[in-house]
Amino acid sequence: MPESLFIIVVWSRCSLRRQFALFSRTGTVLGEFSHLYEKQYVVALFNKVRYDVEGGGGPQPQLLRRKVPLANKSIFSGTLFQYLEENKKWRNRFLFIPDSYNISYYESKQAHNRGLQPKGTINCAGYRVLISMESYLELLNSSLPVGSSPFLKCATQFPLILWHPYACHHYFCVGSAEEQQKWNAVFQDCIRHTNNGLSEECKVQTPAFTDAVRLYRQARNQYGTWDMMCGLPPQILANLVMETLLSELRDLISPRLKGKLHDRQRSWILISDAVYSLVQSQAQSQYEAIVQRCEAGRPPLEASIRTDMDQIITSKEHVGSKIRALVHPKAEKLLKVSIEPYITSILEALMEPTSRGFFEVRDIFFRELVNMSKNLLNGGSKEKLGEYMEKISMLAFHPVKMQPCYEKVEQLQLEGLQQRFDVTSPSVFVQRAQILMREQMDDAVYTFEQLLHQSLEAQEGKEDLCKAIQGCQDRVIKKFDYDSSTVRKRFFREALLQIFIPYMLKQLSPSCSVDFPHFQELIFEDFSRFILVENIFEEVVLQTVMKDIMLAVKEAAVQRRHNLYRDSIVLTNSDPNLHLLGENPPIDWAGEYGGGQQEVDGEQGNEHEDAETRRRCRMKQVVSMIQEDGATPALPESCLEVPGVDDIPEEEGEGSPLAPPTPSSEKEAITKEEVNGPPPKEAPPTIPNGTTLNKEKTTNPSTQEAVPMSPQDSESKLAIECAIQEIEDAVQEADGEQGGEDLQSLKPDEQEGFEFKGNSVVGSLRCQPS
Repeated sequence: MPESLFIIVVWSRCSLRRQFALFSRTGTVLGEFSHLYEKQYVVALFNKVRYDVEGGGGPQPQLLRRKVPLANKSIFSGTLFQYLEENKKWRNRFLFIPDSYNISYYESKQAHNRGLQPKGTINCAGYRVLISMESYLELLNSSLPVGSSPFLKCATQFPLILWHPYACHHYFCVGSAEEQQKWNAVFQDCIRHTNNGLSEECKVQTPAFTDAVRLYRQARNQYGTWDMMCGLPPQILANLVMETLLSELRDLISPRLKGKLHDRQRSWILISDAVYSLVQSQAQSQYEAIVQRCEAGRPPLEASIRTDMDQIITSKEHVGSKIRALVHPKAEKLLKVSIEPYITSILEALMEPTSRGFFEVRDIFFRELVNMSKNLLNGGSKEKLGEYMEKISMLAFHPVKMQPCYEKVEQLQLEGLQQRFDVTSPSVFVQRAQILMREQMDDAVYTFEQLLHQSLEAQEGKEDLCKAIQGCQDRVIKKFDYDSSTVRKRFFREALLQIFIPYMLKQLSPSCSVDFPHFQELIFEDFSRFILVENIFEEVVLQTVMKDIMLAVKEAAVQRRHNLYRDSIVLTNSDPNLHLLGENPPIDWAGEYGGGQQEVDGEQGNEHEDAETRRRCRMKQVVSMIQEDGATPALPESCLEVPGVDDIPEEEGEGSPLAPPTPSSEKEAITKEEVNGPPPKEAPPTIPNGTTLNKEKTTNPSTQEAVPMSPQDSESKLAIECAIQEIEDAVQEADGEQGGEDLQSLKPDEQEGFEFKGNSVVGSLRCQPS
């Protein structure tokens, strides 16, 4: 069903007054946000210019940072089953995940190789991966009750469901538990990357945006962490609108939904997705307009800041002292009673799983280098080195290999924080720690690449090569340990602030905000754009609790807990020439030493293919294959026979001349061949009553004429003919139901007759929403 039809469904259930109210609510939210953003933009610009003038910052990292991590790389591609809502069918789909981490799905690999447009693209920001129908039903019940039974049946026992609170859901399934685990890792990586949509390189727009969103939610008494602060700014703004709009929309629409309970649930998901798309489109246009307006006024503002910098700072410090005199006594009392008793225990809860995750990153990096050294020593060469290094260079972006690191920090449990400090879930901290792990891994890999490449020029022979690898490895491990300590300490401080600051603001704001207008009068009008009382109030609260947090983290480092370094240990200029290597162009290991990674498509384009097709074929892939050695083979590119009667076709137009054979014609051909004499290597077919046809009794007609038939043979032939007729009748009946849908619901007595052969499901399994 196209999106325009979804919108018609929405509007058909709304009066004109309600329709205007939906647009009005979106405009109101975005208007309030725009007002806050304009104010916070000026403050963020002042802070950025002040930082540039005064300098500052923490310890310098020892590892190098890659400028373009995934140049001309793709993450993964593979084939699985996808459930299509528009025709209620399971189809075999080819998924391609480029460096943007948006999932594109095609009818087949050939369609992707030819450069055809994908059937659809999924931006995973805000999604969650579910691997069981029970988990999916539990989340569905939070929107509209659906009961205890799922409204669709998977083609296999291993589902992969992408769930979103506002957008449409996507249903996939694979043929084995191993594939499910690895596809789950790939999808989790897509979500992790797209959730991290706010660039840290934007020193003005990003803090202005986050502060504006936070102040908007605080004005509605929502101070805690927010799980939907994920994606690009327009997506976050759409989530901000839907947070309040969804409940009103549900109350408006749900009484008007018709049909069975499961049908109403599906209709509600489609309606919610349509509204979410409209809101996101409106949010994107308004956000782009406000950013363009602020950027246009940036040059004169920046010039004014640089001219009046000293006076602005003096005025801000004067107002800050007045606010501190009011807030500090109340904040100290709240700190001693409600914060200090919990700092140590919460810090320990953060340190344990996070440090285990970083240690796992270190171990995986170490093991990869040790394995490479062993293989080169046993019979490798510089050509083989190029092949190994091509794979190691993308280690940080290999979701399957990095999954053990991510799983360590997923064990983070912050018991009791939901009630006391308004922390909805630890997912905000888990994803942040996982992103830092990936960055640390890539920094270590990139630094090792640069050091090894530099040392290879003077090395000769296998022993010298292994010594060079060992020397570079030792240097990088030492730098990794230092940077890991620095990154983790900063993460612990930020996490504790995210937990405690919203709680303190919520407790102190009612009694302190009444004096804000008085403090605003103390600011010169020329400087009022750069100095906001609300921001100074939050800075005072932050400074109050920051000293206790710094002390707790420092004590943990002094005690050498979790391999944290003391702040006094600073490796400044320990390798002064290293950062010069970071300016070098990326190293093409396959080009310089040969033995590049296996290409995505496994075949080179011919000379008649266009440049885009050849580029796709040459694009290197981070995850070269989803199966490990000995695992089930990958899904074939042709149609997969999931049920015993109906196929899953690749194309929509089965009746076209180029379309594959219809299910009925395939079944007729198979059954006639079975009677006339199937090839000896084929398995005996199964008839509806559960018996198996014996090959000895399905001989050719000429043989049957020469050999007299016994009464048992006559009965067998009659049974065969009856079975053939029953199969043909069943196929024709199946083709006539619901426009020839591929997969239909199982009868209770048919649900047992299927088995797995590789990645195909063979038997009587049929899938359709019940």
